[in-house]
Amino acid sequence: MSFDPGIDVQTTNNPLGFRYGRGVFGPKAELRRLDTIRPSLSDQFCTGPDPVYAIAMDVGKDEHRDLLKARMLLFGLVTFAAGRLGNEPVRSQGHVHAISSHSGWSPPELYEIWSGKAVIYMQQFAADDPGRCFAVVAGPGEVVVVPPGWAHATLSADPEQQMTFAAWCDRDYGFVYDEVRARGGLAWYAVLDTDGQLEWRVNPRYVRRELLIGMPRDYRELGLHRSVPIYTQFEANPSAIAWVREPERFESHWKNFIPCRSRL
Repeated sequence: MSFDPGIDVQTTNNPLGFRYGRGVFGPKAELRRLDTIRPSLSDQFCTGPDPVYAIAMDVGKDEHRDLLKARMLLFGLVTFAAGRLGNEPVRSQGHVHAISSHSGWSPPELYEIWSGKAVIYMQQFAADDPGRCFAVVAGPGEVVVVPPGWAHATLSADPEQQMTFAAWCDRDYGFVYDEVRARGGLAWYAVLDTDGQLEWRVNPRYVRRELLIGMPRDYRELGLHRSVPIYTQFEANPSAIAWVREPERFESHWKNFIPCRSRL
C-alpha cells in the first residue's frame, strides 16, 4: 500500500483478505459473494469477480483489545477485488446502520482509504425521497464521514486495482438492507463507461434529487486531524473518535452535515 495506516495489516489477493502483523489481532475475513449483493445492483444478472469483497470486523493492536471493548468501538477492514460487476464498479451493498442499543442512534461511520480509488456514496434517507445525495471521491490516506442514519455504499472507482479501506464503527453495529433492496439499490447508480470512467444514472424507483460529487474535507468540527491515520488518532487519544459511538455529542452538526468540500 502507498499509505501507512499506523497498524501492521497487509491485504491479500488469493485468497482475498488480510494478513495481520506482529501485535495485531483480527478475525478471518468474511467473503461477500456476488449473489449476495445482486439485489443492490442495477443489473442483477451481471457477471463479475466472486467473491466481490472481503470484510474483517474487530481488528486492532493487542494492547488495545480491552480498551476497544470498553469504549464500544470497532475497527473494521474491507478489501474489494479488481474488476467490474457488469457495467458497474465493484461495490458494497447499500445499507443503513441498525439502531445501537446503547446510544439509540443509527451510528455514523468514519472511513479511511488505504489503497485504490474509492467513492463513498450516501443519501439522507432510505425512503422514496432520498433527500440529499453525495458521492465523495477519495484516495489513499483520505477520510470520509457518513452521518448517522444515512444510507450508503462504497465503490471501487478503478477497475484495474484492488481497493482497501478501514472504518471506525460502533461495536454494537448491524446492517439494514431492506429499504434499499426494496428499491433495487440506492437513488443513484454508478456505471463505468468504455474508458473505465464513472457515470451516474438515476434509480427511477426514487424521487429524483440532485447528486453532488466532491472531495473529502477535514472534518475539524469532529476533532479529526486530516494528516494522521485514524487508528493513530485513537491510539494517541481514545476520546478523539468517541462521537462514532456517541453521535449525540455532535447532534447540532448532523442536521445540515455536508460530507465533502467541493464539487469535482
